[in-house]
Amino acid sequence: MQNILFLAHRIPYPPNKGDKIRSFHFLQALAEHFNVYLGTFIDDEEDWRYCDQLKEYCREVFCLPLRPSTAKLKSLRGLLTGKALSLPYYHNQKMQAWAAQMIEQHAIDNVVIFSSVMAQFVVDRKDIEIIADFVDVDSDKWRQYAQKKCWPESWIYRRESRRLLQFEKQVAARAKVTAFVSPQEAELFKQLAPECRQTIVAVNNGVDIDYFNPDKDLESPYRSSDKAIVFTGAMDYWANADAVIWFAHEVFPKILAQDPDAMFYIVGSKPGKDVLKLGEHDNIVVTGRVEDIRPYLAHAAFVAAPLRIARGIQNKVLEAMAMKKTVIATAAALEGIPDFSGQDVWLCDDADKFAEQACRLLSKPVELLSSPGNRAFVEARFSWRRSGEQLTELINS
Repeated sequence: MQNILFLAHRIPYPPNKGDKIRSFHFLQALAEHFNVYLGTFIDDEEDWRYCDQLKEYCREVFCLPLRPSTAKLKSLRGLLTGKALSLPYYHNQKMQAWAAQMIEQHAIDNVVIFSSVMAQFVVDRKDIEIIADFVDVDSDKWRQYAQKKCWPESWIYRRESRRLLQFEKQVAARAKVTAFVSPQEAELFKQLAPECRQTIVAVNNGVDIDYFNPDKDLESPYRSSDKAIVFTGAMDYWANADAVIWFAHEVFPKILAQDPDAMFYIVGSKPGKDVLKLGEHDNIVVTGRVEDIRPYLAHAAFVAAPLRIARGIQNKVLEAMAMKKTVIATAAALEGIPDFSGQDVWLCDDADKFAEQACRLLSKPVELLSSPGNRAFVEARFSWRRSGEQLTELINS
């Protein structure tokens, strides 16, 4: 089999959060057709134990520590060099040397990069083909963040948006193909970089249908009296924290006024102090890291996705739908999911409408809120195998 280099900004295992879900399933697909040499960073001490498990899919696994506090200090070099701060955040001489060694020792012609920042290790080489999975348009994400922040953060984020877009364009111009998580993200980047539009494609996310199976016997984590509304997601991601804080302050009080038995469960790792403070409310539970989110999904009345900033396709929405759950979400959370009308998915951007629809659902028995149509929708449209095959075809084309 042909040798291939796969560079990912975060270890693609376990597949328990947005980017790691996509990178893991793409690694699985690549391993079926190529000898994979994986270079990646670990920013969570808990993840070191998974390095050996990745050897099942790879000829070689090269993991380096990335400590966020140190990396943030490193990123400030970008202010002196004129680069996007994201580039020095991830820059590492050991990764640079290892990537060069693998390319030369193993006659590697194709390099898959996962996240635009990983391109810095290979973008100047002329002897390889680059297949870039940007996933989202990160530069536009920073633009959105700037709109939500005050000075000086707003200035830093606007600068990051401009400088990172310059680098994204450089990489896309060099790459054989540049992939995004949804047609909407791909179209946005075509508008930002029209000179690269011929090589910009969408490769959808998928869902592990066997894993997210509502027919499995999963013990409820809730009290019998709970009318549970659940949000799932990594809570050290600012957009997720912003979503639950907005919901807790603007929507949930309106729900409690109508239904005092309602409970809001925030399920996800590394909640910050602002999210933890929400848990001081009698009707809000902040779980922190859990081993398995499926019981929380399976036994919830419905799933809330109140994101005000979102990129691409939200796995949390697809996973909820795969579990036959009804979903109430904002437009931002549903942006990458086409043609969801007709499903048990309610779009509510306004706090009053969100609360009104929530109360309507909570008035019904949980079993009546099950949505086989939501699962069928995901099964038909969001297959990891289909997306993995598409990635392989792009490499071989």
